Amino acid sequence: MGKKTTILTLVLLLAVPALAQEVQFDRWFTGGTLRLDCLREGSAQGDTVWVEHWIDRRSDWFGSRTQLLDPFDNGDYRVVMRDAATGRELYSRGYSNLFREYKDTPEGKTVKARFEETLLLPVPKGKVLIALQKRDGEMRLQDQTVVAFDPLTTPMDTLEVPPTEGFEYEFMNHGDRVSFELYGDSYNHIDVAFVMQGFDDMENEAYKAVCRRMKKVLLGKEPFASHRYDFNVYFVRGDAGVEYNTFGADRYAMTFKVWQLHDVLGTTPCDHIIIVLNNEKYGGGAIYNFYSVTSLHKMAESVLPHELGHGIGGLADEYVDEDLSYADLHRTAYEPLEPNITNLVDFKHKWQSLLPEGTPVPTPNEEVPRTENGPLGVYEGAGYSSKGVYRPAMNCMMRNYAPFCPVCHKRLEEVIGLYSR
Repeated sequence: MGKKTTILTLVLLLAVPALAQEVQFDRWFTGGTLRLDCLREGSAQGDTVWVEHWIDRRSDWFGSRTQLLDPFDNGDYRVVMRDAATGRELYSRGYSNLFREYKDTPEGKTVKARFEETLLLPVPKGKVLIALQKRDGEMRLQDQTVVAFDPLTTPMDTLEVPPTEGFEYEFMNHGDRVSFELYGDSYNHIDVAFVMQGFDDMENEAYKAVCRRMKKVLLGKEPFASHRYDFNVYFVRGDAGVEYNTFGADRYAMTFKVWQLHDVLGTTPCDHIIIVLNNEKYGGGAIYNFYSVTSLHKMAESVLPHELGHGIGGLADEYVDEDLSYADLHRTAYEPLEPNITNLVDFKHKWQSLLPEGTPVPTPNEEVPRTENGPLGVYEGAGYSSKGVYRPAMNCMMRNYAPFCPVCHKRLEEVIGLYSR
């Protein structure tokens, strides 16, 4: 699909800081959506990233038109769009990729592999520079690859969108996708696109029942329940390429076919993507600002909110599993990026200000009913590690499917606000 873009630089460059002024959407952007299909290749020894395809998504911009610069220092990577003439930052979003976990596996320490990335950006009116950033050795975001884009001269492919079958009853035809529940304009609502894998041959009434269940799962627990009218929900049937046993973990179900996933979505608005497997096997997974996965297992009502903690909130797992190949992920000399775990390297920038006065750090574990968070503290055992990594509560959705603790709840509220203002 198109020509490989010219890479202006593959060296690390210091990012140009964003100016303090709010970016005015109508001044800088056309209102359309640009799709970048990227490839990241490497191992723990290092990696490179480049844009493989520029694609005109042929859809209106569905993201926020007021919250254009990412306020969160989260995600292993970030895409930044800058005005070519002034260097002013116009748009940015952090995200992660399966490559982060791959490079911590035994194979990933030495063997190079390629990982697909798809980035959706507002179409600029003029010439811009698009920086693909990554964390350096001290966890600071720096430019890794910078490419030029001119909406008038850069060759782009056009997304071919197949027709989508409509439904009666609660489903509505909405352009080229099937929508289930719409509460407002895309630019000030959170658009969640369900990609339904393995449902192509399911009879319509049965399929609608599954979609109703998934909608209730999405909006059934706090803080999502209180914000149900901030969400638009869409369903698209297609093969996202999800398989179990990712990186040798039987329950870990993910896709390496990210471009194919976005081909299935077509022009469907998708601030966040949820892939549902027509399978009753327990499992799932999620990558921050990339996608989340669940199945039809009887515990989906708990599994999906947990995965949304990762995919939407950028939250870390709080359980312990030393057998995972990436169990040492957060035992580093630097504070973990995720807001709900700490190794106490820089705890003052985590939830220290929320602790009741006199709370010991670390906080001794205590017996708390599984359905309750318990007192806010700093409890050892999180991020897969039994020692050296700490969590805010004894129980939480990110540990054992209890309600989201106050720290996780706070971040999810902040992210919901980012997309709905």
